[in-house]
Amino acid sequence: MRSTVTAAGRTRSFTVVGDADGPEDRALVLVFHGSRQNGEIHRRFTGGALDHLADDGRAVVAYLDGHRGNWNDARAESSFPARLEQVDDVAFARAVVDSVLRSHRIDPRRVIGVGYSNGGQMIFRLIHDAPDLLAGAVIVAATMPDRAGFLGPFSEDVAEHPIPVTLVAGTADRIVPYKGGRMAWWARALFKVGGVALSAPATAEYFARRNGITAPPMTRMFPTSPGTRRRPRMDEATYCEPGHSPVTLYTVRGGGHAIPGPKKAPGVLGRTGVDRPIETLVLEVLARDGSA
Repeated sequence: MRSTVTAAGRTRSFTVVGDADGPEDRALVLVFHGSRQNGEIHRRFTGGALDHLADDGRAVVAYLDGHRGNWNDARAESSFPARLEQVDDVAFARAVVDSVLRSHRIDPRRVIGVGYSNGGQMIFRLIHDAPDLLAGAVIVAATMPDRAGFLGPFSEDVAEHPIPVTLVAGTADRIVPYKGGRMAWWARALFKVGGVALSAPATAEYFARRNGITAPPMTRMFPTSPGTRRRPRMDEATYCEPGHSPVTLYTVRGGGHAIPGPKKAPGVLGRTGVDRPIETLVLEVLARDGSA
């Protein structure tokens, strides 16, 4: 269902997948696409993987459309139209939640943010600027800007509203370096962003500290599944302590700027992991929040 809302004086669009009349305890999954995409393009990009959450009644899924293909995330060195025009995407996210709450039966306490690349950076902004909005987050192919490059309230103190956070990062991502630092010059020019980013492990550690977790992560490598021998292996590092929302980093060994799942990303973006598909990661976040 294609819908529009007015947020901060702008008419914005999004697509909702899921029956209007369903269980009252359903989650709402807000999906934020990558640069130069929109909600429908991103939906095809993943093969509609997240639609399965709506098919079995576990969630309603909303694919949001960025302004001219981008989100006004919290990276200080951005110059795409959403930043230059100071588009209020935080207000847009809130308006979508309010709209879906009126049109569908959902639990507003179970809003999960899913973001890819620029959309993942938008999730970072929501976690910091709208901490009451999300009950959990899944972030793919994005790492936190460093303190100097983050417009939001960068803080390693324990957050007032800690949430489960799952991160997915490829070690061979040519756009977002797994080890952190600056993006390659061509990526900075193509996507109109700059600044220095934390590594993927340091990003996970940052959110673990915000969640009050001091213990080192527990790690495991997933066994090779039948028919996936030539696909990149994924391993898991989970930061967890009793009474604290966990943080998990899935590392895709040899993986690129891709969303894990059966649908391969275009070759230019690199290899795709399959051990933990994106819809499984969302369900894990819901379960870890005690909601599934």
